[in-house]
Amino acid sequence: MAQPPDQPSQQGGFGPPAHQPPAQPPQAPAPPQPGYGYPQQAPGPYGAPQQPGPYGPPQQPGPYGAPQPGPYAPAPQPGPYGQQPGYGYPQPPQFPGAPGAPGTPPSGSHNPFKGRPAVAVAAAVAALLVVGGTVFAVTRGGDDKDEKPVAAHSDDDKPSASESPVDPGDGSGDGGTGQQDFNAGRKAGEAKVLWYKEAPDAPASGAEAPGMWITGTTAVKAAYTEVVGYKVADGTPAWTTVTLPQKVCAVTRQKTADDKVVVAYMSGTSDRAKCNQLQQLDLNTGAKGWTAVVADGALFDSALDIELSLAGNTLVVGRSQSGTAYDVRTGKKLWDKKSYGDSCFPTAFAGSGARLVSVASCDATGAKEHEEVQELDPATGKARWTRQFAKGWRVARTFSLDPLVVYSTNEDKNAWNISTFKADGTARSQVAFDGNFAPECQSAILQRDLTGCQGVVADANTLYLPTDAKSGPNEIVAIDLSSGKPKWRVKSPADETMLPVRLDGGALVAYVEPSYDAAGQVVSIPTAGTAHTPAKLLQLPASTTALESSFYARDLAWVDGRFYLSSTRLNGADDAKEKLMLAYGK
Repeated sequence: MAQPPDQPSQQGGFGPPAHQPPAQPPQAPAPPQPGYGYPQQAPGPYGAPQQPGPYGPPQQPGPYGAPQPGPYAPAPQPGPYGQQPGYGYPQPPQFPGAPGAPGTPPSGSHNPFKGRPAVAVAAAVAALLVVGGTVFAVTRGGDDKDEKPVAAHSDDDKPSASESPVDPGDGSGDGGTGQQDFNAGRKAGEAKVLWYKEAPDAPASGAEAPGMWITGTTAVKAAYTEVVGYKVADGTPAWTTVTLPQKVCAVTRQKTADDKVVVAYMSGTSDRAKCNQLQQLDLNTGAKGWTAVVADGALFDSALDIELSLAGNTLVVGRSQSGTAYDVRTGKKLWDKKSYGDSCFPTAFAGSGARLVSVASCDATGAKEHEEVQELDPATGKARWTRQFAKGWRVARTFSLDPLVVYSTNEDKNAWNISTFKADGTARSQVAFDGNFAPECQSAILQRDLTGCQGVVADANTLYLPTDAKSGPNEIVAIDLSSGKPKWRVKSPADETMLPVRLDGGALVAYVEPSYDAAGQVVSIPTAGTAHTPAKLLQLPASTTALESSFYARDLAWVDGRFYLSSTRLNGADDAKEKLMLAYGK
């Protein structure tokens, strides 16, 4: 991602940016729409017959079978999952921050389209908007311990005089003495700052800081050419910093059951350098494992930009038109996923747990142009089922892999769709909601990123999505995956946005963002029963409000009662150290 050198990233940000962005040019008025979602006057997905939806019935297992006709292909009878008039959003002629378009969001904006009646689909980046060097999705889309969160009763938990100062560090060691002690003025009921780390120096052109992995003992972060590990309790180095020959360009967001990850780094520094060097790492020890070089595919199938997905012990390296799988334990090549059928080219992969899906573009310039989703056997790469989408629909995100929840867009129709699927690939429901959803999404420019959204969580029967508020508190909506309809909704306890983070022991853990003069908080929301009132788990300290607010491009994590914030992008513009990671606890 290219980062403007004098402008902080705005992805999911809050608070005034460090540099004042230029004024935003006026936008052309968008055609009136009844809502960003199902129009209020239209029947739901199980009502009267409607126009067909974006996908047809599943094909026979295996990637090479002929597509079966579906309700979204031209057919005399419409299907039950339909595109409705106004089902989506209009596309204005240009939008701030898009490639080649001037302007940036207003200062302090949490969302570049907050308060606007419409959002746009950018064909070149799959419904993504580049704002301040970070890519947004036009609509927004836990794997650790199962310890049930317990609401904090910490009003009488007064700070101890023996609390040691926080050691900021620099991303590569302990840091120096005399650093700010964020706990010095900690008020009763506030969480502790467990530790804070600064990032390694990045070039003026900026650098990536992807991935954040938390094990039972170690918090690990990639940044520029380094991978650093800290002890979760106090932030002291867990192992010697791993320095890579060139800058990190891709990582596996997931980790294996035995705490292994794979990072990719560039082959050099020239314009022809590729993101094709793989390095396996042990998160608990920092030990380097196997290495590999990703070969180019056929013509136009370069490893210039790749994405990495994990499904069990299978690592899939996705190129622009194919994928290659490796055994993540040994680095042994397992299989290739190449073109098949009607000129279908796999363009993206997503893995979680033992589940792996791919998205292919088929007959891209022909009359049969369409996309399709396949679930793959991670061990062999063979398709278990195939679901064809209609012409014009593009799969932009997977909000969940198990259960499978797919967010797709149609630029020509100015429409979006959130569809859920059963384990065999048959349709389960479509989300029916008259409102604005606002997960936080980021992605690389060249490679489609199916799993680049946070602020969206799902369990077996429910999808949890944050709404987009023009001002004041937003809501989290729990959507029944069997019907696609809202089950319940809960308002943020503060006048700021609340984002789902993960499910933990039957409760939804959410992050309430800070305001300009008040720190954020971590809350627990019961998912069962009829009462869904947020209970405070951590009240973050006022002493770090400014620091907390400055994580514009960020990752969030809640693991074992600790809350972590980390940067995903370094701008490299300042002589001063940039922030890397911040940890809170009791």
